[in-house]
Formats: sequence, C-alpha cells, structure tokens
Amino acid sequence: MNFLDQAKVFLATKGVDFGITLVKAVLVAFIGWQIVKFLSKAFGNLLIKKEIDPSLTVFLKSLVHNGLLILLIFSVLSTLGIEMTSFIAILGAAGLAIGLALQGSLANFAGGVLILVFKPFKVGDVIEAQGEVASVSEIQIFHTVLKTFDNKTIILPNGNLYNNKIINYSTEPARKMQWVFGIGYNDDIDKAKQIIKDVIYADERILDRDTPYIYVDSLGDSSVNIRCRALASNADFWDIYLSKQEEVKKAFDKEGISIPFPQRDVHLYQPKN
Repeated sequence: MNFLDQAKVFLATKGVDFGITLVKAVLVAFIGWQIVKFLSKAFGNLLIKKEIDPSLTVFLKSLVHNGLLILLIFSVLSTLGIEMTSFIAILGAAGLAIGLALQGSLANFAGGVLILVFKPFKVGDVIEAQGEVASVSEIQIFHTVLKTFDNKTIILPNGNLYNNKIINYSTEPARKMQWVFGIGYNDDIDKAKQIIKDVIYADERILDRDTPYIYVDSLGDSSVNIRCRALASNADFWDIYLSKQEEVKKAFDKEGISIPFPQRDVHLYQPKN
C-alpha cells in the first residue's frame, strides 16, 4: 500500500477525529495567544504603575511573556495528543543542572530584582555596604556600581549586597552629626560648653539651633569628653562636620582650653636605706 492509499485509509477511519483535534488545537492557540498578549500588557502596565526601574521592567515583561508562551506551546501540543511528560522531565532536569551551575549568578540576579523592586537605595544615594562608603553610580541586574569619594569604582554583586546590612545616608533630607571634644580635667566645663555652642550653633545651616545638645558624655582616662549633636541637611553635612572640628579647636586654643592627649602619671619612690 502506497502513501496515498494509507492517507485515504487514515482519513476514512480517523479523519473526523483528527479534524476535531486540529480545530481544538487552533482554537487553543488563538485564544491562548490573546490571553498571553493581554497578561503581558497588564503585567507591563503594573510595573510602570509601580515605578519599577525601566531596565527591570523590560526584562521582567519579556520573562513573563516568554514563560506564558512556553506554557501555551505545551498546551497546544498536548491538545494535539503529543505526550509531553518525558519532554517536561528532561526540560526540568536540564533546568536544575543549569541552575546548580549558575547558582551564584542566579543569587545575584534575584538580589538585583529585589533591589530594583523594593529600592533600599537608588542611583545617587550615599550608602555603606560591604565595608565601603560610596555613592551609587549604577544599579544593574547582577551587580551595583559604587563611586567612592576618592573616585574609585567598586562593583558589588547584588546577591551579597542585598543579603547584608545596608546603611543609606541619603534616605532622610537631614541628618544628625555629632562630635566628641575632650578637655582637660583642670579646664572649665561650662566655658568649654559655651565655646562649642557659640561655634556650632551660630551657623545658620544648623537646623536645630534652638535646642542645642551639649553634654558631658564621659570622664575618660585623660580627658572630660563633651558630646555635641546638631541637625543639618545632607547637602551641608560634611562641610559643617569637618569645618566645625577645626573651628572648635582654634576657639579652644584662643580661650586656653586644652585638648589633652592620652597620658600616664608615673610616680617614683625613693627606697629607704
């Protein structure tokens, strides 16, 4: 029996069933494609509404779209009567092997997604992470690029970055700065506190000038330590913090207030003959 005869027999015996199955598969493909487009568009609009990073929006939308498309292909093939169990098992095993081989990269990818979604920091923020204090230059899917104040570039993997402590110095518009000034035990504490107040709280950039915080913090081995706190905007923070240390030192010198260095008294005893 040649091929033409076999085709005639097939159409005569199973043609109707095959036609119905084919129509079902076409309908599944058509309706499924419309659903895939609708869900992909809805997901993309949701990401835009949530103000997710544009680069992550494109990636996640493509990921969801392709995932739905694969499910649709499986559904169509299953409707045609093609056995998919073995294929899915092979695909799953291959996915597991790839996942184990790339587990570090996948951890960085997951960290990048979480950073871009939950936004513990953004580009331009000054953060402290992994022992580094720097400004955020770029946030990529797999890593984050930092720029230090001495213009070094630091690249941190997102997996480790997100799973460890992050201090964001730019979250609030203003920050508290604090100084500890040590004076000698023979110096006038009230005079020293007044000097600190005149130097620091006279600056109009200090936001809490009406409520100065200047107190004796501790009695050290060599000095009486006075702690001062003041509130300033992020833009003025470092300029005020560094300049006021110098100004207080000069004011102490002018008024005769000493800033002692660590010292130890040694007592010598003459033994009796």
